Amino acid sequence: MPHKSPLYLGFDLSTQQLKAVAVSSTLQPEWEEAVSFDDDLPYYNVSKGVHKNTEENEVYSPVAMWIEALDLVLTRMKEKGFDFSRVEGISGAGQQHASVFWSEEATLAFENLQKEQRLVDQLSPRAFAYPWSPNWQDHSTQTECDIFEEGVGGEEEMAKISGSSAHHRFTGPQILRLKKRLPEVYKASKRITLASSFLTSVFLGKIAPFDISDVCGMNLWNVEELKWDDKLLALATGGKGGAEELKEKLGPVELDGGKDLGSINKYFVERYGFSSDCSITPFTGDNPATILALPLRPLDVIVSLGTSTTLLMSTPTYYPSSAYHLFDHPTTSGLYMFMLCYCNGALAREHIRDKIQSHHSRAETGQESWNLFNELATSTPPLGKKSESDPAKIAFHFPLPEIVPNVQAGTWRYTFDGKTLSDDSSAWSLPDNDARAIIESQALSMRLRAVPLLTPCAENNQKTQPRRVYLVGGGSRNPAICEIIGRVLGGSEGVYQLDVGSNACAVGAAYKACWAVERKEEEKYEDFVGERWDEKKMVKRIGDAYKEGVWEAYGEVLGAFKEGEARILAEKHL
Repeated sequence: MPHKSPLYLGFDLSTQQLKAVAVSSTLQPEWEEAVSFDDDLPYYNVSKGVHKNTEENEVYSPVAMWIEALDLVLTRMKEKGFDFSRVEGISGAGQQHASVFWSEEATLAFENLQKEQRLVDQLSPRAFAYPWSPNWQDHSTQTECDIFEEGVGGEEEMAKISGSSAHHRFTGPQILRLKKRLPEVYKASKRITLASSFLTSVFLGKIAPFDISDVCGMNLWNVEELKWDDKLLALATGGKGGAEELKEKLGPVELDGGKDLGSINKYFVERYGFSSDCSITPFTGDNPATILALPLRPLDVIVSLGTSTTLLMSTPTYYPSSAYHLFDHPTTSGLYMFMLCYCNGALAREHIRDKIQSHHSRAETGQESWNLFNELATSTPPLGKKSESDPAKIAFHFPLPEIVPNVQAGTWRYTFDGKTLSDDSSAWSLPDNDARAIIESQALSMRLRAVPLLTPCAENNQKTQPRRVYLVGGGSRNPAICEIIGRVLGGSEGVYQLDVGSNACAVGAAYKACWAVERKEEEKYEDFVGERWDEKKMVKRIGDAYKEGVWEAYGEVLGAFKEGEARILAEKHL
């Protein structure tokens, strides 16, 4: 009988769908399957994967829907001929911060799973103390966030301990709110997990530990000391007396991202044909999984140019700030994941594009609607300076309230003559100058916050710039946006378009599963993936990033950019 080559599965439990991706030992994609919560499970009555209570600013998902989606995605794969017996390892990614509250019955429910019945019928509602999971879009916990930050001495101290300031969506403030509003649910919760460890638990057939990286999105974990923080646990329960109880409900954190947690539960062996030796590896968060979709080295950055804008970077430097997030790295001890999230990404750029279209009476649609915007953006000189003596033009465009900085919606334009920042916008040619200014503004904000983590060394030509800039998402297909972001951020080896489609989280998880099973002793994740990853297929070098004189000119206005933000914060702070 011929030997069957091994496969590795990666799952992505996102807000709107559950996706599965299979890769080979050489990290080649072999299979993809997805279940849309809205379309495939309409009887849960979710919209874009969630329910909303606008009066309370609550956003949440039914946990039963996630369980049913898992059975459905595996059933579809089986019906289409996928050979589960070839799968030697599984890992996954979950939407960050989302919490799941397990009942005392969960263990017994797992032990008695019957292959003839669906998972959802056997686990829900029996295994859960609460049928809902708060979503990352939830904004119901401002009071609880204030309690957390006041309890530790402010937002910067909060960031120093947990890697982030207190955020509405983070699990600690969410637990505190639930404990105050529904004390009986909290009491009945035997264990509390994240979405990532929830899915790990289902595959294992027992409650799984947290992943070392995803746990950092809770405002409960001490990132540097690698342990639950007693002060934060006490704040999450409303007093010191509850800290130990919460620690028991949360359980352990697995520090090894490649740990073999055990073999897959027999339910999946009997129902779908998995091998009984199939190994389960800790599932991580969606953002940590994204940086695993390529051999991301320290000083490399990923910029996701979607509806929102996200910058991800791997760094050995722990330099916390309330302006961004620092997580323990999902696979590599001694590294941290830097994450910077903006609400105003594509929407802000499209807002400017539409104004330009209207002003010039243009009516192109689709990709062609960007033609004039791109022409104006690339023909305008850096910072709108036609000559050395001209003042630099700096703008802030927030069609939506922003979180970095934390301000209301609005537009602000300034000029900077090298000494004074002026709000006189008479030198602006509007709306044409906005085309380049919006891209520069978004990139300057990223550069301002990433600088402390970009140590000058040989790999970045002794400058506080990245080694490589990888661009993903819809905006990465726009050459003008790519060029200008590269000029602002720099990049000693250039700008690259990363082609993993919309599968980065699931792909990163599948790579993680492969590494966990096949790695040599002490082999680092980046080295493992780097040897097997086909760079020619996965990335496209767009061009140079660093341009002498231009990168330096952007650096000279960072102080003025920071001052502009401070003025807006004083005026329009949320």
